[in-house]
Amino acid sequence: MNEQPDRVAEFTAEIESMKLKAGGASSEKYLLISGVVAVLVGVVLAVVGAVQVVNAETPMDQQAFLATGAFLGIALVIAGAALFVRYSLARYLRFWMVRLVFESRANADRIVEAIDRASAPR
Repeated sequence: MNEQPDRVAEFTAEIESMKLKAGGASSEKYLLISGVVAVLVGVVLAVVGAVQVVNAETPMDQQAFLATGAFLGIALVIAGAALFVRYSLARYLRFWMVRLVFESRANADRIVEAIDRASAPR
């Protein structure tokens, strides 16, 4: 049982020895939030643009409201959704990779322990 904290400390030391840049988590959080905000603003712009198109009197006004409101809103929804999906997947895949490495090391430890037990004299 004492071996488990040693393995965690060893794993932490190995990660620190790689000298990886770890400051990206805060910027990813802001980009994730900005993606959600962009989707919400885009939906509002698209709805406002659609309402203005319906209430417009001339076809020229309809085209102007479509270009400024509805199309801009749809573009913001698409860009915000892309940001949200990208950074949500990055967070999930990072967690998955750390878990995979940890489980792989635990399995390797169990295999080594089983080999040691099997090769021990009786």
